[in-house]
Amino acid sequence: MGNAEVLILGCGYTGSRVAARLHADGVNTTAIRRANIDFTEDGALKKLAALAMPGCTVLHSIPSLPGAADAHLLDALHGQARRVVYLSTTGVYGAAEEVNEGTAVAPRNPREKARVETERAVAGGPWESLILRPAAIYGPGRGVHVSMAEGRYSLMGDGGNFISRIHVDDLAAIAYAGLSSALTGAYPVADEHPCPAREIAEFCAAQFGWPMPPSVSEAETPSTRRTNRRVDGRTICKLLGVQLRYPSYREGIAQAMA
Repeated sequence: MGNAEVLILGCGYTGSRVAARLHADGVNTTAIRRANIDFTEDGALKKLAALAMPGCTVLHSIPSLPGAADAHLLDALHGQARRVVYLSTTGVYGAAEEVNEGTAVAPRNPREKARVETERAVAGGPWESLILRPAAIYGPGRGVHVSMAEGRYSLMGDGGNFISRIHVDDLAAIAYAGLSSALTGAYPVADEHPCPAREIAEFCAAQFGWPMPPSVSEAETPSTRRTNRRVDGRTICKLLGVQLRYPSYREGIAQAMA
């Protein structure tokens, strides 16, 4: 990637890992956490624009929320950014149960619609753009293994609904590769083993001696876990030349719990 300036918007769970990779490679990087800029303040966009060097590459990983004050932060990058990589979500596919790079977006609620609006702003900007749509992100401190350990996890019905995932380190590797590539477009990101929710719960119960989580109705299930979706993320890995370190939850949870 050379000494190109990289600006990371949203240096959280995934962004911090991308930043660490960039720093390790000696790349001049500026990372901003959402809490560091109050987009309700006058001049906030000017402050952000001042941090973006002309010709910079941007990783945008701030979640878009309905009616959020930072919805127009991309305006600050006009005339500055050369390339923008946006971390979206597979939530934009709505009720689709089989997803690959050819699946159309079909947002159902305000949160999903806000994500699609940001995707369109990224894709329509005066820069190269790559949109990554990660499945459920997990890893150290985050995921089913954490919720089960804390007694906060439940299965929707019999747990037969499929859920796709991606380990945070693999997502960071894909985002890192995307920053330095010339690839454009929008792609789903997931590991190689979508599985029923019950399967991973049974794995955790057997590995760590935890009780199986209770079954609840769909109405009682958090909205983020009501999906029944198998995501094929092989294409983006092939195009960027990334090999997943954690092709399934088995390897990923072992690392997360180590």
